[in-house]
Amino acid sequence: MEQLPLGVQLRERASFEGFITGHNLEVVSRVQDAAQQRSRAVLWLWGAVGCGRSHLLLAACAAAPLGARVAYLPLADLADSAVDFLGSALGSELLCIDDIDRSVGQLAIERALFALYRCSEEQGGRLIVAAPLPPAALAWQLADIGSRFGAAEVFQLRPLDEAGEHEALRRRAAQRGLELPEETARYLLRRFPRDMRTLGKLLDDIDTAALSAQRRLTVPFVRAILGEP
Repeated sequence: MEQLPLGVQLRERASFEGFITGHNLEVVSRVQDAAQQRSRAVLWLWGAVGCGRSHLLLAACAAAPLGARVAYLPLADLADSAVDFLGSALGSELLCIDDIDRSVGQLAIERALFALYRCSEEQGGRLIVAAPLPPAALAWQLADIGSRFGAAEVFQLRPLDEAGEHEALRRRAAQRGLELPEETARYLLRRFPRDMRTLGKLLDDIDTAALSAQRRLTVPFVRAILGEP
């Protein structure tokens, strides 16, 4: 896979195998198809923070065919450089744009998005974007790009139930080489926001401390790491 040299660090290690599907079987299947097949597609994924939007975009990039020109652009992290990065991604066979809502209302970025969209349209590329809301709910300045995304395949990502959250946390811990006891997993899910972005950051902190202390992840140890009373 040829990744564009955009200097953007991926937020997490992500794969379709590591994603807990829950009630999102249709959207996961469609993203997999778009990532692995070379036919044109435009997908819009939306849902609450922590529902797995970023995970699916990163998994799509990882699953793209060998040799494909792939780019992942997290607009929330790019700030004033967004227009330059979007311009660098022209010609991507698979382009995944995260937090696309951050561009809405900024005419220069919307124009850069429109150029990317047109390029993808002409070259038969795949464009997968993610936001907390559907395209029709956003206040676009450039009507052309708003209408095009409005005609995309739009999917809402549903939150996991309690069993799904528990399994997602266990898998995230296992990816880091951590053995997470049931009691500790229940403690984390009970005490902290249950979105996977927050829990992933907690696991990073726990991983570092556990490696240094060579301790099991008991509830008292984890409570001490996180400064909980």
